[in-house]
Amino acid sequence: MLAFIRILIMALFILVSCFCGLLLCVVKPFHRNNVHVISSWFGSMAKMLGVKVVITRHPDAQNTGPAVYVANHQNSYDLFTIPGAVPQSCVSLGKKSLKWIPFFGQLYWLSGNILIDRGNRSKAAGTISKTAEKIKHKGLSIWMFPEGTRSYGRGLLPFKTGAFHTAMNADVPVVPVCMSTTDKTIKLNRWDNGTIYIDMLAPQHLDKEIGAREHASRIHTMMAARITELDAQVREK
Repeated sequence: MLAFIRILIMALFILVSCFCGLLLCVVKPFHRNNVHVISSWFGSMAKMLGVKVVITRHPDAQNTGPAVYVANHQNSYDLFTIPGAVPQSCVSLGKKSLKWIPFFGQLYWLSGNILIDRGNRSKAAGTISKTAEKIKHKGLSIWMFPEGTRSYGRGLLPFKTGAFHTAMNADVPVVPVCMSTTDKTIKLNRWDNGTIYIDMLAPQHLDKEIGAREHASRIHTMMAARITELDAQVREK
């Protein structure tokens, strides 16, 4: 029964949020803070999942300016857990097919997020170049999931290099965002699903003399180690 009630409330929330978000985007289409505002709505719903989300930020990540944020992507619950960490003046990079999801897709596009055609390498490369230009000229930050897909309990998957090419082209740092493991920890029929830790690490400035793949590997190692530490914190609770 609890699971049914939660699913119903979350479904209604998504519908209402999409409607209100679309109204916001009609008034302020593609505004630099639309994504931050709407993300805060979705992040507030973590309580409905029975989880407490604790977000910490390295002091250097508090006011870092334009950057590329890279976060681990685990499952569909990410929609309600990690958005609370999205900073102001930040948009995300998502697959083009999201645009065709009724209501949510239109909201995703109008709120200012950037759509990429991952099935077309030349178009994807062009989008990355345009994204770097938006960072430079509009002072935006970009939120990306470098694994490219949800991990569903398989640990931190290998990183694709798009986020790192974008950061190097725009000459901005990469800010790693690490979330503790949520696979099999959230049960909708259980009232209390514990604590989820999200930690924003110090900005990482990328040496252009080093290739994007090497940077991706280094930051992957850094994030995997921090996620392990966050999982240990969860077990200690």
